[in-house]
Amino acid sequence: MSPSKESKSESKTLMVVFISLLIDLLAFTLILPLLPSLLDYYHKNDKGNLYLFLVDKINYFQEAIGAPGHFNVVLFGGFIGSLFSFLQFIASPVMGALSDIYGRKNVLLVSMVGEMCCYILWANATNFSIFVMSRIVGGISRGNVSICTAVIADISTKKTRGKGMAVIGIAFSIGFIVGPITGALFAHWTKTEDTYYFAWPAMLAFTLVVIDFVYLLLSFDETLTSDKRAKSLGSGLNNALNYINPSALFRFDPVQKVNDKDLKNMRKIGLICFFFLFLYSGLEYTLTFLTHIRFHVQQGKMFLYIGLLMAIFQGAFLRRLPVGREKQITLIGLCLIIPAFICIGFATKEWTLYLGLTMYSFASATVIPCLTTLICAYGSHQQKGTVMGIFRSLGALARALGPILASSVFWLFGARLCYVIGGFFLVIPLLLLRKLEL
Repeated sequence: MSPSKESKSESKTLMVVFISLLIDLLAFTLILPLLPSLLDYYHKNDKGNLYLFLVDKINYFQEAIGAPGHFNVVLFGGFIGSLFSFLQFIASPVMGALSDIYGRKNVLLVSMVGEMCCYILWANATNFSIFVMSRIVGGISRGNVSICTAVIADISTKKTRGKGMAVIGIAFSIGFIVGPITGALFAHWTKTEDTYYFAWPAMLAFTLVVIDFVYLLLSFDETLTSDKRAKSLGSGLNNALNYINPSALFRFDPVQKVNDKDLKNMRKIGLICFFFLFLYSGLEYTLTFLTHIRFHVQQGKMFLYIGLLMAIFQGAFLRRLPVGREKQITLIGLCLIIPAFICIGFATKEWTLYLGLTMYSFASATVIPCLTTLICAYGSHQQKGTVMGIFRSLGALARALGPILASSVFWLFGARLCYVIGGFFLVIPLLLLRKLEL
């Protein structure tokens, strides 16, 4: 293929990935502003024992950490989010590895069938058990982000890889702006209803995934040809267990036939990702508590500000980042998020809060996309999906654990100490990255 044709093919695939991921994220984020209304519905109408059992456990946790009772819905939402992230931790490396064997397109389409089942269950979740089952199916099925990053790794060169990761970041920024706004409209509509009107947003999410499925089926050309695919996941039970064993994933054991330096760098990048997202997700989650107590600001306005800044940083800056600058920009992002934590934790006026949120937005827009670009350089064509799946999995584990610890520290010791501790421990990924020899 000539350079011009190869460039056109890469641009086409990049656009297809962007549109597909954006549609998927619009469906995925619809539920976020609906969670309080959904939990209120199940509080009034659920006839099963699961909701009452979980409420009892959440109440126990709330009393243990000293959180006010009216924040139970946020703690409950955090539990649902942690469950979803934990399932992502299990599913991402497996789906990434399967895409190395059966191709990116096939596994993406299977992933979307699982998502369709998730939204059908949600549409019919007139009791809480069915709703939790829908989140379980969704968490297990949602491997498309790690596979999309593997697609970028398949088609891109060292020169264009950063642009591809920035495009994925832009899709996330737009999706997390438009999706929740759409969901908020449904939340306003269903807030006073007694019957299960949540079927409407669920069916909208289902429709979006069906559109995405058809779009990928017709528009996406496989990027991992059969001659470049892995033959199997490996032999033996131990190798299979490596895909769900946390210590094996931190060591990147499923990735085979790599030299010692590359393996050491993969492990270090994975550890940086975990530490960053563990602390970052804690701030992200407790930000709802802080702004409600201290400022009474509109959450929608605040997250819109963050989302717009992220889109600007990714579209105007990160997409044009020169090759080889990823480590430097990640270091800047990590250096900025430390004072962002302190600024937000000690803010007593809105301008101080938004100053911290500006630094926070830059780190949000740059750190993970740049780390993703760095780790994409490792592994053969047959193992790009495995590498990206493990990387995504470590981030999901961090997001499952971070909010639990952060909310406990927040209510036991206060916002200032919570964010000071978070900022202090962010020095760990900063030092690890500084010692990374690329």
